[in-house]
Amino acid sequence: MDLFFTGGLAVLIIILLILFFTFVPVGLWITAFFSGVKIRISTLIGMRLRRVVPSRIVNPMIKATKGGLDLNIDELEAHYLAGGNVNTLVDALIAAQRANIPLVFERAAAIDLAGRNVLEAVQVSVNPKVIETPNISAVAKNGIEVIVKARVTVRANIERLVGGAGEETIIARVGEGIVTTVGSSTSHSDVLENPDSISRTVLDKGLDSGTAFEILSIDIADVDIGRNIGAKLQMEQADADKKIAQAKAEERRAMAVAKEQEMIAEVQAMKAKVVEAESQVPLALATALKEGNMGVMDYYNMRNVLADTDMRDSISKATKGDNNK
Repeated sequence: MDLFFTGGLAVLIIILLILFFTFVPVGLWITAFFSGVKIRISTLIGMRLRRVVPSRIVNPMIKATKGGLDLNIDELEAHYLAGGNVNTLVDALIAAQRANIPLVFERAAAIDLAGRNVLEAVQVSVNPKVIETPNISAVAKNGIEVIVKARVTVRANIERLVGGAGEETIIARVGEGIVTTVGSSTSHSDVLENPDSISRTVLDKGLDSGTAFEILSIDIADVDIGRNIGAKLQMEQADADKKIAQAKAEERRAMAVAKEQEMIAEVQAMKAKVVEAESQVPLALATALKEGNMGVMDYYNMRNVLADTDMRDSISKATKGDNNK
C-alpha cells in the first residue's frame, strides 16, 4: 500500500512539474538572464495570463539589449497588445541607431501602429528609393503631344511618416508638374532640346510638401513625341462647323420648300375663287337680261368680243410654238 501511494505521489509530482515548466517559460527566463535582460518569473507568468506569447517580447528585448538600446519590457508588451510588430520595431530602432538617425521608441511605435513599415522607412532614409512614374502625356502650345517618363529619387522623412502622404501623391504631383511645364512650352522641340527644364521646374514647386518623403532629384528617363493634338482638334472643329453649316442649309431648304408650298396653295385658292366667280357670270347675265339692264344686242356684242379674244389667244400661242421650233 505504501509502495502504491509513493508511486502515485511521484506521478503527481511529475505531472505538476510538467505543467509548471509548460506554463512558466523557465528556459526563456534563463536565456534572458544570461543575455543581460533582467526579467522576473512573475512577469513571464503575467504575460501568459494576459495571453501574450513571452518569446515575442523577450527575444526582441534580448536583441535590443545586445544592440545597445535601453528599452522597457512593459513598453514592448504594451506595443504588442496594441497590435504592433515588436520584432520589426526593435530592428528599426537598432538600424536607426547604427545610421545615426534620431528615432525614439514612441515615434517608431506610432509609425508601426499607423500601418507603415518602420524598418523599411529607416532603410529608405539611409538608402534613397527610386520611384518611376508611368508615361505622362502632355501637350505643348503648338499642339504636339509629348510623352514623358520620369524617375523620382526620394528619401523617407521620419518626422512626417505619421500623417504624411505616400508614393501615389508623389507620382501625381510630379505628373501634374510635367503637364504644366510641357503645356507652358512654346513648342515640343523646346522640351526635346532641354528636358532638364522639366526637372528644374518641377523641383522648384516643392512637391514633397506634406508627404512622407523628401524628393532628392527628378530625372527624365524618356521623352517621346505623340500625336498632333492641335491638328486633330482643328479637323474635328472643321468637321463640326461643316455639320452645322449643312444643318443650317437644310433648314433654309426646308423653309423654302414650305414657302413654295404655301404660295402654291394660295394660287390654287385664287384659282378656285376665279372659277367660283366665273360660275356666277351666266347667272348674272340671265338676271341682267331678265331685269332689262342688258339688251340682246349687248349680249351678242359681248359674245363677239370674247370670241375675238379667244381667237387672238389661240393665234398668239400658235405663233410662240412656231418660234420655239
